Amino acid sequence: MAAGVVEHARVAALLGRPPRGAYQVVVRSADGDPVVLRNAPLLDDGTPMPTLYWLVGAAERKSVDRLEAAGGVRLAESAVDASALAAAHLRYAAERDTAIPVGWSGNRPSGGVGGTRTGVKCLHAHYAWHLAGGDDPVGRWVSAHLG
Repeated sequence: MAAGVVEHARVAALLGRPPRGAYQVVVRSADGDPVVLRNAPLLDDGTPMPTLYWLVGAAERKSVDRLEAAGGVRLAESAVDASALAAAHLRYAAERDTAIPVGWSGNRPSGGVGGTRTGVKCLHAHYAWHLAGGDDPVGRWVSAHLG
């Protein structure tokens, strides 16, 4: 089996379904397993995909799941400066929007991290962007709270 086919099968296993659009693995674990995907801004059928960075690593997702279950979304939102968070949403949206094909006239993804314009919706999306090198104050908060 070709390496790309094997990796695609692994990503599908981590997602629990086949990917619906183009992606790149941008962060890997020490053993090479995918941890963060960078998604295309449009799915294969043209549907907008607002989530540019997607946390797929099983261990990482489980850790963030526990943090969210313990009230992490509310805690992160209260701990992070609102203007810094708003600026992060704008940077994220701008990065995603640069990947939309020139001349695209269909629906476009909207919002910032996790598709939201304000506040914190999903710690997974913030942490994924942080792991991929994004300047995300919530992702840094998650990282600090995961130890």
